[in-house]
Amino acid sequence: MSETTTTPIAQSAAPSATFAFTKLIVADLDAAVDFYARVLGLVVAQTVETADMVEKILGKAGQQGGANLILYHHKDGRRLTLGHAHGPVGFYVRDVDAAFAHAVQEGARAHREPFDAGALRVAFILDPDGHEIELVSVKR
Repeated sequence: MSETTTTPIAQSAAPSATFAFTKLIVADLDAAVDFYARVLGLVVAQTVETADMVEKILGKAGQQGGANLILYHHKDGRRLTLGHAHGPVGFYVRDVDAAFAHAVQEGARAHREPFDAGALRVAFILDPDGHEIELVSVKR
């Protein structure tokens, strides 16, 4: 079993920052909101709309603070092209195998079946736009 160690970060003059959100650009906003609600239980906490775009800010039901997932849609209909210079969006779940099976049943594309990674159980799915979602739980 491997040990995880942490190295203290040196004090700096930079202002303190708190991670707030990850934003995914989606082709069909309603389909994306429905997917994240059915697969991960996320709810719309807020909607932001301008003449050019609309965003749905998603979070866990009853969540106060913490990080959010923002689904962003351009109103001009431009096509999306996924690059390769990013990693997956990760979610902790209680049981990776059950969450993976549920996600696939609800329409997620299986990207990598559940596997062990040290003290973690991990799986990968794809959302309707091809964004990679990582499901993680601590093995018991």
